[in-house]
Amino acid sequence: MTLIKSISGIRGTIGGKPGEGLSPLDVVKFSAAYATWAKEKAGKENLTIVVGRDARISGAMVSSLVVATLTGMGCNVVNIGLATTPTTEIAVTEEKADGGIILTASHNPKQWNALKLLNASGEFLDAAEGARVLEIAENESFVFAEVDALGTVVEKDYTETHIQHVLNLELVDVEAIRKAGFSVAVDAVNSVGGVAMPALFKALGIEKVVEINCEATGHFAHTPEPLPENLVETAEIIRNEKVDVGFVVDPDVDRLVIISEDGSMFNEEYTLVAVADYVLAHTPGNTVSNLSSSRALRDVTEKHGQSYAAGAVGEVNVVAKMRETNAVIGGEGNGGVIYPASHSGRDALVGAALFLSHLAKSRMKCSELRKTYPDYFISKNKIELTPDIDVDGVLVKVKEKYAAEQVTDIDGVKIDFADSWVHLRKSNTEPIIRIYAEAGSMEQAAGLAEEIIDQIKKMI
Repeated sequence: MTLIKSISGIRGTIGGKPGEGLSPLDVVKFSAAYATWAKEKAGKENLTIVVGRDARISGAMVSSLVVATLTGMGCNVVNIGLATTPTTEIAVTEEKADGGIILTASHNPKQWNALKLLNASGEFLDAAEGARVLEIAENESFVFAEVDALGTVVEKDYTETHIQHVLNLELVDVEAIRKAGFSVAVDAVNSVGGVAMPALFKALGIEKVVEINCEATGHFAHTPEPLPENLVETAEIIRNEKVDVGFVVDPDVDRLVIISEDGSMFNEEYTLVAVADYVLAHTPGNTVSNLSSSRALRDVTEKHGQSYAAGAVGEVNVVAKMRETNAVIGGEGNGGVIYPASHSGRDALVGAALFLSHLAKSRMKCSELRKTYPDYFISKNKIELTPDIDVDGVLVKVKEKYAAEQVTDIDGVKIDFADSWVHLRKSNTEPIIRIYAEAGSMEQAAGLAEEIIDQIKKMI
């Protein structure tokens, strides 16, 4: 059994002994710690907290524990039930709540679940805030409310509110999408996207929506991470159904993958690239992605005469960099689109609506639109190390060896070459170094990664 405590929340496999898996006792402890932190942050006792969850099998059980613990801490809970991560984020601000908890293990398999923690702005906690929650949990320094001070629970459904929020965005051209007469398919891996995505497409005036794995049972029809190797059958269905475009989301619907009408992968890195191209054509401004995302975003940004910047890996870091640079669009290369005109969180509903607006106005097939963007290929690798190896020391040596190149060290070490890059990051949970390399072909990217791996092996 696995339990991982980090500044972004707590995640683990269901069952096992307390402290070893995500047991009911661990859920209660961390929910109480979060409520304690939220009271400190708000400077008051009477709080409102939003709770939403994806459709995974353990969701109802974990949700009941979280809601009961929060009310036991004296918090009033707005339980929005089955809801995407971005829906929950929007609900926090709509309710003027003091925070929120999303119950989802994102793309992890069905035996996993997690408590992801939001602040009063509906955004993930920063490093210092997350560390404080962990400290409170470790010390069990929380006090439950007496009987007259117990919190209350109200239940609401925020999916329609979220969809209307998307329709109201200035750059979501509902009329252009309707006139285009699109047919679409969506694979929601039998999680909450099966509720939200078809409803969005129908609200956009799309009459033919082919639903693939859209029963929100939590029994994932395939490995839930939306990578090409997990979507072979989905791509075949999209091709056979002769739809104009297919969309795939992860279990909590903050990642969006696009499949073209011919069954070819648009490539998850290019979800953000295409959406940014559309946004920048109508709203001049800067862009941001993390250090491990494709250079294609920079190319598209510069094509529009704007500036690109990179942030450390992690949504909270990308959002911070977007604020610092006044970016109009940003996100992560895993299909995560962050559009500040909507809210500061990855949102597959927003991404899909903006992409469809772009596709409608381009008057191209999806596969033709993809060909308008520069081709880059990313090779993802890792080196497993023994616990006694000084990983930080290895990264310093790599940085020194490539000092003549453009080196960024805000998150591991990234080396930018003229036509390629390599990014090395150490894992926070296991003794490995992740090595991502990008170049104009997969062979070049893999070769660059192998070169770096060989250098590291010599160093250690």
